[in-house]
Amino acid sequence: MTEVLFYHLQNQPLEKVLPGLLLRCIERGWKVVVQAGSEERRDAIDSTLWTFSEESFLPHGTRKDGDPARQPIYLTTLEENPNDAAVRFLVDRASPPAIEGYARVVFLFDGGDPEALVEARTHWRTVTSAGLTATYWQQDDAGRWVKKG
Repeated sequence: MTEVLFYHLQNQPLEKVLPGLLLRCIERGWKVVVQAGSEERRDAIDSTLWTFSEESFLPHGTRKDGDPARQPIYLTTLEENPNDAAVRFLVDRASPPAIEGYARVVFLFDGGDPEALVEARTHWRTVTSAGLTATYWQQDDAGRWVKKG
């Protein structure tokens, strides 16, 4: 059964949070699809993943890089899953595809965006009404994730 996580960004922007979450997925051997709400955001994430740390980078690609099936992390704006990912991240208010077949689906939403909050609540209701397990995570003042529900 698909595990669904909701991450409420409050104290740090997506560019600071996403690389760490993706790194944990890669360390577990999971392939990932990150679906962004716009091409501009997808391209910004692409740049961030190359430069977020001086010690490492996260192997990833987009359609323009070719051979999407071989990408450990695939960045897109579409509902595709060309790398047969086990985990799907939805960022920047991306519309979720059918979530069956994923081990984990992660919604990351900006707590400072009222429309994103409304959409996250709607997605929460949809997920829980379907009988799926959902957990809600919120950042504390130090930027650590605290499970709230």
